[in-house]
Amino acid sequence: VQLVESGGGLVQAGGSLRLSCAASGRTFSVKAMGWYRQAPGKQRELVASRSLGISSYVDSVKGRFTISRDNAKNTVYLQMNSLKPEDTAVYYCNIEDWTTGHYWGQGTQVTVSS
Repeated sequence: VQLVESGGGLVQAGGSLRLSCAASGRTFSVKAMGWYRQAPGKQRELVASRSLGISSYVDSVKGRFTISRDNAKNTVYLQMNSLKPEDTAVYYCNIEDWTTGHYWGQGTQVTVSS
């Protein structure tokens, strides 16, 4: 089982990025999916999640980030708009399967310059 993230990079403040998390190796029975981030010297935080059709976001990204999923491609996305320097972090995707638990991606760096 592998989750491969892509789409990170360097962007100016106010710009946009779309992160992708492609799952392979098995068919998931997805209970929940989420995107986490970890900035240097800080704890990993959950920024967006989706479970049973309901999306949730940390206050700092509400209205700017959108989590979505393409079942046919077995891929989870995080659309990030109006990016701010404080969004700079390594972003990780997570999928929770109903029977086998949590799976993590390797992380992708997002850097927002001011």
